[in-house]
Amino acid sequence: MSTPEPTPPAHLLSVPAQRLSAMHSLHASETSLHRVKNQPGYTTPVFKGKNEQRALVENDVAQKGFIPRELVANEVNWFYSNLGIDDTYFQNESREVISDHIIALFGAKILAYTKHDPSKLVIDLDRIDEKGNGATFIHTSPPGLTVTEGPGSICETRIDDLFLNKSTPENAYRLETFRSTGSISATASQQLRCYFVTKCHFPGKAPVNAPGQKTDIRSVSDSAFLDRATKHTLDIYQQVMWNVETRYGPVIEVFEVEGSRERRLVIGYKMGGTSGFFSALSNLYHFYSLYSARKYVEQFSNGVTIISLYLNPLPNSNAPPIESSIFQVMKEASLLFCLPDNPFFLPQALGSNAVQEATYAYCGWVFAQHFCNRLGPAYLQLKNVLNENDPAHAEVLNNIKKRFREETFTRESIAQVIHAYPDLVRVHLHGSGSQIRLLYVNFAMTHYPPSDDASELMPTLSYQRLQTVQPLNDAELYDKIRRTVPNKHELQVLESFLIFNKYVHILKTNFYQPTKVALSFRLAPDFLPEVEYPRKPFGMFFIIGNEFRGFHIRFRDVARGGIRIVMSRNKENYSINQRMLFDENYNLASTQSLKNKDIPEGGAKGTILPSLGARPRSCFEKYVDAVIDLLIPGQTPGIKEPLVDLYGKPELLFFGPDEGTADMMDWAALHARSRGAETWWKSFTTGKSAETLGGIPHDTYGMTSLSIRQYVLGLYKQLGLREKDITKVQTGGPDGDLGSNEILLSSDKTVAVIDGSGVLADPVGIDRAELVRLAKLRVPVSNFNTAKLSKDGYLVKVEDQDVKLPSGEVVLDGTDFRNGAHLRFKADLFVPCGGRPEAVNISNMAALVDADGKPHFKYIVEGANLFLTQQARLHLEKRKVILFKDSSTNKGGVTSSSLEVLAGLALSTQEYIDLMIFKDGKPSSFYQSYVKNIQAKIVENAAAEFHCIWKEHSRLSGTKTRTAISDDLSQTLNNLQAELESSDLFDDVPSRHGVMRRAIPKTLVDQVGLETLLKRLPEPYQRALFSSWVASHFIYKHGVNGSSVDFFHFARDLASTAA
Repeated sequence: MSTPEPTPPAHLLSVPAQRLSAMHSLHASETSLHRVKNQPGYTTPVFKGKNEQRALVENDVAQKGFIPRELVANEVNWFYSNLGIDDTYFQNESREVISDHIIALFGAKILAYTKHDPSKLVIDLDRIDEKGNGATFIHTSPPGLTVTEGPGSICETRIDDLFLNKSTPENAYRLETFRSTGSISATASQQLRCYFVTKCHFPGKAPVNAPGQKTDIRSVSDSAFLDRATKHTLDIYQQVMWNVETRYGPVIEVFEVEGSRERRLVIGYKMGGTSGFFSALSNLYHFYSLYSARKYVEQFSNGVTIISLYLNPLPNSNAPPIESSIFQVMKEASLLFCLPDNPFFLPQALGSNAVQEATYAYCGWVFAQHFCNRLGPAYLQLKNVLNENDPAHAEVLNNIKKRFREETFTRESIAQVIHAYPDLVRVHLHGSGSQIRLLYVNFAMTHYPPSDDASELMPTLSYQRLQTVQPLNDAELYDKIRRTVPNKHELQVLESFLIFNKYVHILKTNFYQPTKVALSFRLAPDFLPEVEYPRKPFGMFFIIGNEFRGFHIRFRDVARGGIRIVMSRNKENYSINQRMLFDENYNLASTQSLKNKDIPEGGAKGTILPSLGARPRSCFEKYVDAVIDLLIPGQTPGIKEPLVDLYGKPELLFFGPDEGTADMMDWAALHARSRGAETWWKSFTTGKSAETLGGIPHDTYGMTSLSIRQYVLGLYKQLGLREKDITKVQTGGPDGDLGSNEILLSSDKTVAVIDGSGVLADPVGIDRAELVRLAKLRVPVSNFNTAKLSKDGYLVKVEDQDVKLPSGEVVLDGTDFRNGAHLRFKADLFVPCGGRPEAVNISNMAALVDADGKPHFKYIVEGANLFLTQQARLHLEKRKVILFKDSSTNKGGVTSSSLEVLAGLALSTQEYIDLMIFKDGKPSSFYQSYVKNIQAKIVENAAAEFHCIWKEHSRLSGTKTRTAISDDLSQTLNNLQAELESSDLFDDVPSRHGVMRRAIPKTLVDQVGLETLLKRLPEPYQRALFSSWVASHFIYKHGVNGSSVDFFHFARDLASTAA
């Protein structure tokens, strides 16, 4: 049975007469929207062989015998002439299919007759071509209504899933759909909706345009589209296509048809930019009691999709007139583009939520999944009892925290709370109002953009809806929710919506931007519970897309860190990743803060969790675009407009590569430039291509290895060791950045190398010349020439099974052997240059100590991030292992990236192109000199920190571990830097100039000049650069216990260095 989508009550959506008059005149003006003549946008095909086919079909139907012969002619004639089916159907389908459809229609009539109810007549005809050439769908369809049962409820979703979502320039499908003009029979008034899906046939690959050149739509069009589209339609689509090519989000245009109330909605976007959008649009216009006479989806070989809807008002409806509702459809189409698959908008789920309210509910739902307080007082009590400094206790607490995450608030249980109050989430309020609706109004009253002159004459429907609810302040709203929702679990979920809303928590959002590809929120992190997150971040971004969610967290105003894509192997793994996403992001950003101790940028990190089956690249691009929405003031009416900005200050974010995003940094930088970030696109990302975008690759110049190397060399020098006598084990092979450079820079006796391809070992030392060969080729150890091994050496590849080692031991599985190999070898030095995080942890760290209590290694320099857990580090140091942790040893990469950011901020676009981007494949002399400055800075900082840690450990006679000293050093540096940023020392011009001249690489100062640099660099960045240099040089010179007197003399000397 068909169920209409409930129409919003008149008292909510009706418009006062005097306002309607103003609205109508405004909409009818020449400037309010495009006008087109009342002519078809497509030529109607005429099938010349229709009568001949009809006679043959009549004969086929009669031969099959299901319809009495005396009724056959009438049934066939009605099908051909009275239903109003377009000739497209008869031209495309075979006689066999048409005759089957006529018989099916007759059978449906018989079934309806037996039920004595003509309204029960349901038609469901479809044919999907087995060779993938297209499909035909025909079903009964009441105009302007979303049905929840029968074929009409899933038809468009099927078309999305089977054809439109999967379309690519190489395999695309176009769609024509129209409503039949006639009824099914003389006794049944139902109309048919017909869908024709056909495979596109393009003339060839899309031409590659030169910069500034526009695509000719005819060169990228399907032949069937060109045959049917009128010149006017081609002109409209051409303009939309050009706009799509220059814009990342959707292009949405409305056309008024002269002499009628019909409106044509045209939406263009990049192919694959959304999914399920076509079917979601039907729910949207049905909500406003509109119906479509015709709909088209056109695909083009340059990767552009254009949807065209011919919309009309439903007769005798009490909904707002189409003259006003069409603009609300435009607004909300943008939200649907971001979240077409929203369970809070689908009519079968929650009744009549408008798209804006439903989108708000979805965002609050996702927010609640991450930020409902899931630990509670029981965890706090346990935390107070246990000693977090004890490795065993800390591990227990961490495991309990993960368990609590799993067993309290899940996405399903939170959704159930929202669904448990179906009357509370509808648009019509029935008196007192619903909780979700009240929460939405509370949100909208803060973030709804200010009206312009036009909208003061003509308030949008969404604004009118807001006026029907009395806004409540936070206290009143909390009290109302508390009295209405007695269950504590449910109350906590709805409280999380209130936390999300609170104006001090959402500082700005692109929720009301006319066009967007994902929703983004800039949050103040004050709501984070201290028991779970002891260090409060400086700022947070929360991004929600249809196929992903993500965060960006930074611990200082000026901060930099990588953007990581967290991939999931299966549904269970996705659920785990989803629960832990924010915690992982928080921990990564916090760890980054420790590493960024002596550079201007504090720690930051971004994470993106794609849904299963989603394209990671698409998720990353939408994430970046949504963040940029909040960084660049909107200045284009109807596209990017000003936001309500409660933060009130410009923000700069610096992104870097991380897992899954190394090849996406170029796109992000160029996209920022295309969005208008002319002053900071060059510094927006690090890890850019060297030749084309002036990036400074860490691996090419050994940036990270240089800092690790200073710790190794420092050890040798302090302990009087000769490198060639040292035995070493290394994870991370010659195919990686750190692994290859560690091999090339060292001259020790390496006894084992473990990488992704397997385990290479030789107790007398692996042949160095062969290792160097692999390192220069950047290939893994599986390529090692085994003829160069000694009689006791071996190579076990991950794919090997039942391999016998020289010792007689049999390796059953090469992968299992590789995964535990770092625990079996013994040597003087262990340098992890690769491997999974927490490869050495509380559960296996005992394996690094033999039965006599002797550690496998005397020295460990942790090159790979988080290779050892904190508990494992402390455990090994207690057993007299000299260990230097990752946040101290491998900071060369972040130093290089920091100075890449500086070059981007300091140079104008033309200077950047001339000096940083390669010419004829070769770097400029400036670039080469700047790289040498960076390498020298890395060596200087690493050596200074090594000596500071060594000296402090000696001063304390070993009573404090080097790991703890490293952490204290990072914390002290960060705290001092924060104090200096807000102090007036920066305002002392001689001191400022003295520091800046030494902190900025000489090559850059000589090229641009100090005065010019200080004019170009943003003041927050200058303060960060000044304070980081002063803090690091003071601490490295005087130690973590430097006195106020020491700082007084140090600061006095700063001024004397001014030039």
